[in-house]
Amino acid sequence: MPVGSISSPSTNGFDVGPFTIHLYGLTILLAIVAAVALIGYRWTRRGGDWDLVLRAALWGVLAGLVGARAYHLITSWDQDPAIHQHWWGPFAIWKGGLGVWGGILFGCAAGAIVVKRAGVSVLEFMDVAAPGLLLAQGVGRWGNYFNQELYGRPTSLPWGLKIDPEHRVQGYQQFSTFHPTFLYEFIWDLLMVGVLLLVDRRFRIKPPALFALYVAAYTAFRTFEETLRIDPSHYFLGQRVNFWVSLLLFVGSAAFFIWWQFFHRTGGEEKRPASLPPAPKGPAMAIPRGRVRSGR
Repeated sequence: MPVGSISSPSTNGFDVGPFTIHLYGLTILLAIVAAVALIGYRWTRRGGDWDLVLRAALWGVLAGLVGARAYHLITSWDQDPAIHQHWWGPFAIWKGGLGVWGGILFGCAAGAIVVKRAGVSVLEFMDVAAPGLLLAQGVGRWGNYFNQELYGRPTSLPWGLKIDPEHRVQGYQQFSTFHPTFLYEFIWDLLMVGVLLLVDRRFRIKPPALFALYVAAYTAFRTFEETLRIDPSHYFLGQRVNFWVSLLLFVGSAAFFIWWQFFHRTGGEEKRPASLPPAPKGPAMAIPRGRVRSGR
């Protein structure tokens, strides 16, 4: 084992009386709490209320879990042995197996329905939620650490992640340390949360451009990450399926952000809900005709 490598946890859970508490599940719970806290803070700062945030979070989380698990079952049915170990295998989310694409799609759709029924701008709420969603994705990656899963190729770098023999991907049993992709994504996601918050504070963003920027920021790194991953996957044109999903989402979201923020014109300012005060004014993010001047 290389000097300075990251050790894997000795256990992925603990018992409390007759119950087993899985650290993967606790990590997901912590990710949800972190997201709700950040979204709630941003929404109430704009004059919104916590009730809508909590209702959107409740239905968004439930739908997100269904979507995330469904995506994993559809794409990994013949590659994840845990699915077939018991009759309840398809529902054993505490063993891992949550596809982020399905989770975000279903979760956002459910949250949007709640927000729409409340008479609030869905596009504005999407922008408010974007940094919180990315924060949840970063924190949630620690669940992969506790389950010793979804790591990268073997490496001798000093921050290589030690994986126990029983958790090593078939064909890589002779290696002991691997790229800690969970840590790479966690660091990237935290950095991008900061970037999103800075952009939202510094510029006038047209909803849902910040949400599109969030998708572009996440998928930019996820595309690279997929070139490191060695867990079982279907391949297309020599790359993992999720590589292509990430790449397509990156291109689409980046193109949408550029078009919507810089070229899209509406008949006027988007009508804001009566319950919310006007958004704070800042310098517009637009195609510069010289240097960008800050508003004072």
